[in-house]
Amino acid sequence: MSDPPATESGGEQGGDAEVPPDGAESTLPGLPTPDEARDQLAALTVAEPRPMTGYSRDHFPHWADQDGCTVRQLVLRRDGENVEVDDDCQPVSGTWFSPYEEQEYSDPADIDIDHMVPLANAWRSGADSWTDDERETFANDLTHPQLIAVNDRVNSDKGDQSPDEWLPPAEAFHCTYALAWTSVKHTYELTITEAEHEELTALLDTCA
Repeated sequence: MSDPPATESGGEQGGDAEVPPDGAESTLPGLPTPDEARDQLAALTVAEPRPMTGYSRDHFPHWADQDGCTVRQLVLRRDGENVEVDDDCQPVSGTWFSPYEEQEYSDPADIDIDHMVPLANAWRSGADSWTDDERETFANDLTHPQLIAVNDRVNSDKGDQSPDEWLPPAEAFHCTYALAWTSVKHTYELTITEAEHEELTALLDTCA
């Protein structure tokens, strides 16, 4: 592993939005350019998934405290608009645009913080050999495009699937999704499957 950086249920859907508010996609930190992502993809090791033996989300301690807020709260504040928080740093109002399905929500309970590369996928890709401290860094990464606020139902649909198995319903987000996924896999020296490699190659070819 070369470089440091779950979900909760929600309520009813908020209002509709056909296009994201200004800067909605730019909240993902550390996105590579398409050419950079292609180079990163070429450097990844293609391998069969490792077994899930011993896997537990407890091996990825997440939502760590930083400056009086949890990482989850920080991402909600980062990815939302006009977010107001209570004395415990918990967002109580605001709006969140979920780029996975291009919908806007006004109830923070509707929002999950998605691990771009899911914890179980990381385990199958090499994180099984990390220490819990290294896995904690991965699960709380605010520097790379690993954490993103999305609707809870869509995040549940994603589960721990890789891009060859599941993609966001909004095709307009597929390029960004591939950039982020590739970047995280490269940052943490995780492996990819042959099918994953093929799908990422195709997705990166859709980037303008």
